[in-house]
Amino acid sequence: MISGANIQGNFKMDKLSSEELTNLIKSVFPCFPHDKNLGILVDIPENPESDNKNWSQRREIAQEWFSALKHNINKIGLETIQLIAYEDVGSNNADLPLYATIIKSKLPLFSGLMNEAGKRVEFEYVFNNFQLFLAPTEYSATAPLKNAAKKFGFRAATMPGFSPEMIPALRIDYNEVSRRVSILKEKLDPATCAEVHFIVDNEKDYKMFFDLRFRKAHLSPGRFPDKSVAGNLPSGETYIVPYEGELEEKSKTQGTLPVQIKDDIVLFNIKENRAIKVDGKGESVEIERDHLKREPAYGNMAELGFGVLGDFGLKPIHEILLDEKLGFHIAFGRSDHFGGDVGPDDFSSPKEVIHLDRVYIPDIQPRVSIKSLVLRYENNKTEEIIKNNKYLIF
Repeated sequence: MISGANIQGNFKMDKLSSEELTNLIKSVFPCFPHDKNLGILVDIPENPESDNKNWSQRREIAQEWFSALKHNINKIGLETIQLIAYEDVGSNNADLPLYATIIKSKLPLFSGLMNEAGKRVEFEYVFNNFQLFLAPTEYSATAPLKNAAKKFGFRAATMPGFSPEMIPALRIDYNEVSRRVSILKEKLDPATCAEVHFIVDNEKDYKMFFDLRFRKAHLSPGRFPDKSVAGNLPSGETYIVPYEGELEEKSKTQGTLPVQIKDDIVLFNIKENRAIKVDGKGESVEIERDHLKREPAYGNMAELGFGVLGDFGLKPIHEILLDEKLGFHIAFGRSDHFGGDVGPDDFSSPKEVIHLDRVYIPDIQPRVSIKSLVLRYENNKTEEIIKNNKYLIF
């Protein structure tokens, strides 16, 4: 880790202009009469040693956005914009802490200084008093904010791992993005299964059968025109949770799922929508085998995601917020925030809760290719929607 003393200072980075930022907020959150307050949620490192350059840079971006939006608050049509900080939760999509701090001026360097930086309040107070949120955090808050949005009626754009390299993704044609993710939803909603044929190193074949019964797909078009919704920004995907067997019928999801992690090929043996065994050779295989043994819920097949931003010329930046939107991906772990059945109580502790995406594009997994992805329907009709890593439906 890099200490706080080594990461302070100004960064040269691509920035949204004040006008671009104002227009982005108005586009992302079409205004309702009751929209009064926007909160910018930021997680703060527990101590300086746990900080890193990207995290510090992200907090600087949040501070700059707060200042710019506050200056243009009349153009946005809101009454209040606040920076709201909370102690980091240690893992992606873990539940938020009980308390947050409404910052007076500057974000603190680490969480032990938050009481001096503003007013400490319960998160329930925040959710009751703010209608809109941006969340450029280190650890993804998508899952807890999705669940809280349904309860409290706010809208939230979650931006875990946001960096200046993602700014071009905020400038693309989101009308076309919306058109494409809508087409994918139309294909996925009536599908009973997805059959995926993988090829590793251009010679080894592996197949997966994903049970899509009892499920509907979700859109993530980068716009939030409806109440009680939280999702990623930048965005551009349609996603669906495979059936997990919570009803009387067992899940039919099964097969061998290859994942390239670093230079290793990790083979997950899947049965009834759970990874039950890990095969292969290499350090990554041992790490995954240990993780699955320690946390069986990690092996849940939590999401099939169909990102569309790769066709807009965007490239991976090694931040999952953007990278997963570039193409097809499969997530392990928590699914309740997407309408699935696996949640925090299925893990051994809050810090072990995880929703982890594996993205199948050549720039990220060059040894693994999608030869074919076929959707199957009740009338025995089939449609191939991906062939040789390319969509066939746009």
